[in-house]
Amino acid sequence: MKKKVLLGLIGLGAFAALYFFIFEDYGKKHIPESGPIIEKVKEPKKLYGFIIDSMNVVEDNIKPNENLSEILEKYNVPYQKVVELANASKDVFDVRKMVVTKKYTIICYNDSLNTAKAMIYEPNAYEYIVYHLEDSIYVEKFEKEVAFVEKEFAGTIELSLAASIDKRGGSPALTNAMVDVLAWQIDFYRLQKGDQYKIIYDEKQVDSTAIGIDKIKAVYMQHEGNDYYAFYFNQGTGVDYFDDEGNSVRKAFLKYPLEFTRISSRYSGSRFHPVQKRWKAHKGTDFAAPKGTPIRTVGDGVVTQAEYSKFNGNFVKIRHNSTYSTQYLHMSKIATGIRAGVKVKQSQVIGYVGATGLASGNHLCYRFWKNGKQVDALKENIPPSEPISEENKDAYKNIRDALKIQLGKMEVVALSSDTINSKEPVLTQ
Repeated sequence: MKKKVLLGLIGLGAFAALYFFIFEDYGKKHIPESGPIIEKVKEPKKLYGFIIDSMNVVEDNIKPNENLSEILEKYNVPYQKVVELANASKDVFDVRKMVVTKKYTIICYNDSLNTAKAMIYEPNAYEYIVYHLEDSIYVEKFEKEVAFVEKEFAGTIELSLAASIDKRGGSPALTNAMVDVLAWQIDFYRLQKGDQYKIIYDEKQVDSTAIGIDKIKAVYMQHEGNDYYAFYFNQGTGVDYFDDEGNSVRKAFLKYPLEFTRISSRYSGSRFHPVQKRWKAHKGTDFAAPKGTPIRTVGDGVVTQAEYSKFNGNFVKIRHNSTYSTQYLHMSKIATGIRAGVKVKQSQVIGYVGATGLASGNHLCYRFWKNGKQVDALKENIPPSEPISEENKDAYKNIRDALKIQLGKMEVVALSSDTINSKEPVLTQ
């Protein structure tokens, strides 16, 4: 029995060896010959639309007192060509408006003279100007692709809203946008330590770098034990924000004519005038701000005055409707195109902060009329915008509910005491 098993195993092994020998040899003889090896073509490297594999690329920034001619002289571009370039650029971008520290790029041939093929100037984060410097001189303007990325931001008030957002890595633009949304519900000058906020917003990005805020999508704030919500919704009449019940949280006017700043003097029946050195009524609200800060109209309307006077300096007055008018005093200059009879839209820039007229420093004096009588703008009960219409209620509820769930999942993390600058004035915006 054992001999039979042994013989069987030997036979099986011999068969396997023979099978492997035959078929391995067959396989070798019948393997198809491989074709020629094709190397993958390397994609050319491009920058601003130019192939730069064999080019020199120089990146730099505009220096003080440096002009276009001085820059291009170093790259074998004769003065006559610079003159042609400046003329060709007039309808695209005025070369005289190149700003110190702004980036430029020179694409040069790899020759002994480093001769420029093109110059690219970036006036801002999302635009660039291409100056073609060869035989055919011409100029083109391009816009980079802007991405919109949803972001979440939350925090607790330790000193102020601006300080809280700044300490957590947020931008002043985010502070301004949030204040604009809730300015009619919350007095941001009276926030308390421990108040909480949450924001969902779309950030504009170019090359993965933030360049601004596109829109606030939802805001939550806990203030003095009360919960405040605002949700973005467009029901066909323009962008607006609505509360839990679908009522507009923004009034017919912006509350502040400047992006969030400091109130230096409120409306008063009696105030000591810093220039005239006497007590008199101050029928306006003063906003301290650096010279040149843009001033925006708080609502749609028609300009009734845009001129200079001895006491008011450069000023603009706007009639919004049969009830309300506003006035903006002491401008360093009135914005281009703003004159009597011109229609303006809410948030449109109408001038810039200055100290013209009877003023001791740069500020805006903001005045407000109701039925021809000056009143305190910050105490005026302005009629609200339209609520969510019946036909839009279901759509609004769906968006509101989804954003409310998202807000509820966000965590509010308090900062440790060593990250807070105790030298800052408490609760001062």
